[in-house]
Amino acid sequence: MLKEVLFSIGVVAGGTLQAAEPVIALGVTVKAPVSAVWKAWTTNEGLTSFFAPEAEVDARPDGAFHIYMDPYGKPGMKGADTMQMLALDPEQMLSFTWNAPPHLPQARVQRTVVILRFAAVGDNTELTLTHLGWGTSGEWPKARAYFEKAWPNVLKNLQTRFETGQPYDWTAWREQLQQWHAKDDKEQP
Repeated sequence: MLKEVLFSIGVVAGGTLQAAEPVIALGVTVKAPVSAVWKAWTTNEGLTSFFAPEAEVDARPDGAFHIYMDPYGKPGMKGADTMQMLALDPEQMLSFTWNAPPHLPQARVQRTVVILRFAAVGDNTELTLTHLGWGTSGEWPKARAYFEKAWPNVLKNLQTRFETGQPYDWTAWREQLQQWHAKDDKEQP
């Protein structure tokens, strides 16, 4: 079951409470060993089995972490087109940059950070996702609200992928994208 917790962290420095850091924090149990869940997040095949129809990942610090929710989109509008891996502790922790969706262009040009932590619990994996680095003005609140809804869906897809043993079928999504792009092409002068 998806356990969702949205909270703010108060940072204590020298006994003084500093400004709170808004975060999205989620946790799920995945019915698969850590090694399998790790591969789902660190390989192209793994990411396309639950996250997006296309992906390009180079699992090393500063490596690519490109997630193409709309592989037919123009460069820069496909999803997380130019994200990067930040740090990897194999089968323990993974962090990467993230951006806002294309419909929020002011927030999209900036980056947030996502940290995944993997822990074995019997034959299962406890996965925690922490998304931080949010601004508070302009489009930032809309971007955060978007991911408060999106990340639980991504994690549910991950769970389903391992519960069923089948990768997500992107056929209907791809067909919908093609229809949207065909409509957009017709409306262009």
